[in-house]
Amino acid sequence: MSKEKSKKFVGAHCSASGGVYNAVINAQKIGAKAFALFTKNQRRWDAKPLDTETIDKFKKALADSGILPKHVLPHDSYLINLGHPDEQKLIKSRMAFIDELERCEQLGLDRLNFHPGSHLKEVSEDECIATIADSINIALDKTSGVSAVIENTAGQGSNLGYKFEQLAQIIEKVEDKSRVGVCIDTCHMFVAGYDIRTRETYDKTWTDFDNIVGFNYLMGMHINDSKTPFESKKDRHHSLGEGEIGLDFFKFLMNDERMDDIPLILETIDDTIWEQEIELLYSFEN
Repeated sequence: MSKEKSKKFVGAHCSASGGVYNAVINAQKIGAKAFALFTKNQRRWDAKPLDTETIDKFKKALADSGILPKHVLPHDSYLINLGHPDEQKLIKSRMAFIDELERCEQLGLDRLNFHPGSHLKEVSEDECIATIADSINIALDKTSGVSAVIENTAGQGSNLGYKFEQLAQIIEKVEDKSRVGVCIDTCHMFVAGYDIRTRETYDKTWTDFDNIVGFNYLMGMHINDSKTPFESKKDRHHSLGEGEIGLDFFKFLMNDERMDDIPLILETIDDTIWEQEIELLYSFEN
């Protein structure tokens, strides 16, 4: 099926180097109908506020591209830990998260993707989950118009959010359910112990997701193969069909109407073939 007729919105995490508007230009270069970006340097705490010129340039580039704001999935800084057991570091993370939400709002975007948080083996999982939910509640209360989109994790180290039950626990404690969602990373899902390689396991995993979390919360996906084996708990992305998941899963996905109209974002390891991977995914549609 052609991209024009498809209800799937596939893209990649594009570089915003030199200005956030460059992410839009880079998305167009690879034929993307969706994209992800960092609205600031993801490895630094501080960032210059977005100036009016930058905001206007981004909004114009986005409007000209034909990509809708709901098909853009910004990602927050890797430094943020909304479940941090240390109070001062938790406050720093919360302030940074609020800033990220505000930046999305300024750019006219309606969702922000983030990793839930880590207990660092200093507090219990339940305590950390409660802290993450509190962090989300505080941030949503201080901002408007942008949803907090929790990404499932691979289960490395002390990172939480690798089980559907953990995602559901966090959502349950979020006061404004209209502004919380989930982004499912296919590599993370697989290495965390959710098999998706056959029709049978694909259907079972997504049925479990719907029963535990709910498809109404799915606001985006990261489309990645995995370098490491099933249930390895190791986060190593691979190019489509080159890893342990294989291509059948991506064929099932591209013909699953439950994934219509949300950003489907490649974070595969070779950005020089993103254009081909986008074409490949669209070629799978019946």
